[in-house]
Amino acid sequence: MKKVIVDMDGVMADVYHQLIQFEKRDSGREIEISDLTGKPEIDAFPNGKKHVNEVGFFRTLPVMEGSREAIEYLNNKSELYIVSAGMEFPNSLREKYDWLAEHFPFITWEQIVLCGSKRVVSGDVMIDDYPKNLDHFHGERLIFTQPHNELVENESYKRVGSWDEIINML
Repeated sequence: MKKVIVDMDGVMADVYHQLIQFEKRDSGREIEISDLTGKPEIDAFPNGKKHVNEVGFFRTLPVMEGSREAIEYLNNKSELYIVSAGMEFPNSLREKYDWLAEHFPFITWEQIVLCGSKRVVSGDVMIDDYPKNLDHFHGERLIFTQPHNELVENESYKRVGSWDEIINML
């Protein structure tokens, strides 16, 4: 049985949608996702650092389209772990756990890994939107397309743009 590692933010949870909404709420500025290609999130969202440290930010993230069904499918056919960096934003630890419990109730506490660096993680497949998390991984690397990584070219990654693509691959 394959051991599949799945990131939360930007893969299961739609962080860009949330950052766009919070930016509009706080500054009135409407950001178009199509204008963010290749920009690091810190440059794309001037108030982003404030937002990710705000109580409730991670708890109220929208679910990425297709992720619930795909995660349930993968959970039934593989050894699945949700691995998310949570130490940088301490509020996120409880919020991420509660978010998973609400939206992915079939994921057990034993399948949730909230950590600092993902360098200690091993498995057969990792799905993540950040190259820094995939670079150290020794298994199959699927990079989930987000604006900040659209211009990244690395032959050791397989690029995926949706959960349907992932299910068709795995």
